[in-house]
Amino acid sequence: MERKTSTTVDSLFNGRLILRQPKDGYRFSLDAILLAGLTRAVPGGRVMDLGTGCGVVAIILAHRGQARQIVGVELQKELGDLAKWNVGENGFENLVEIVSLDFRCVAAHYPAGSFDLIVANPPYRRLRSGRMNPHGQKAQARHELTGSVQDVFAAGRHLLPVGGRLAIIYPAGRLVHLLVSAVEHGFAPKQLTMIHTDSSGTGRLVHVECRKGGGEELEVKPPFFVYDGKGSYTTGMQQLYHWEPAPCHC
Repeated sequence: MERKTSTTVDSLFNGRLILRQPKDGYRFSLDAILLAGLTRAVPGGRVMDLGTGCGVVAIILAHRGQARQIVGVELQKELGDLAKWNVGENGFENLVEIVSLDFRCVAAHYPAGSFDLIVANPPYRRLRSGRMNPHGQKAQARHELTGSVQDVFAAGRHLLPVGGRLAIIYPAGRLVHLLVSAVEHGFAPKQLTMIHTDSSGTGRLVHVECRKGGGEELEVKPPFFVYDGKGSYTTGMQQLYHWEPAPCHC
C-alpha cells in the first residue's frame, strides 16, 4: 500500500483561503496564481479547470465570485482528495465540484458546449526532454505523461460552444507550439500576456486566452512583471496574491 503523503497547510489572500497540499509532492506555484489572476472573469458562467491539482485555481476563482459553477478535474487521486478537502474547508461545496477524471476523457462525461471557460496549467515538458522528476506527482504535472497542450485544446473543443474561451499558462519558449495547437483545434488566440521575472529579463511564461471559432485579431497586452528588481513583488503581482472583495454598499 502506498504511503500517504504528508501535507502542509498554506494560506492565500491574507488568510481568507486555506490550502492543504503535499509537503514533498506537486505543489502549486506562481503559474496557478497567474492563471487565476490574469484570466478574465465570467460572472454567471460555468468553468472547468483541467488538471486542478489541489484545487487552487478553482478555489481562487470561486473566492472572486467569477462563476456560478466550477468543475476541477484531477487524475491523481491523492491530489484530488486534497482538492476536495480544500473546497470544503473554504466553504465552496455548492460552487466547486472536484471530479476524479483524466481530462483527455471529458467528452465521455460532459455534453458538448456545456462550459463557458476552460482554464489549464498543463504539463509543459516534452517526453524525453530534460531530467524526469523521480516523484510521480511532479513528473505527471510537469511532463506530458498523462496529457499535453494538444489534449487541453481537444477537451476545450468539445466542452466549449462557439465563442467559448480557453485560458492557459505555458512556457514562453514553447509559444509557437501553443499557438499552432490552438489553431489546429479551431481556436483563435485573442489575448496574449508575456510574463517576465523582472524588467531586465526575457519572457519566461505566457498567458494566452483563446476563443473557439474566433477571428484572427490578437491583442498583445503590456508585459507582466513578477518582481520589481529589488526582490519584492510588483504591485501587479501583489494584487494577484492579496486580492480582496469590493466592499458591499447594499
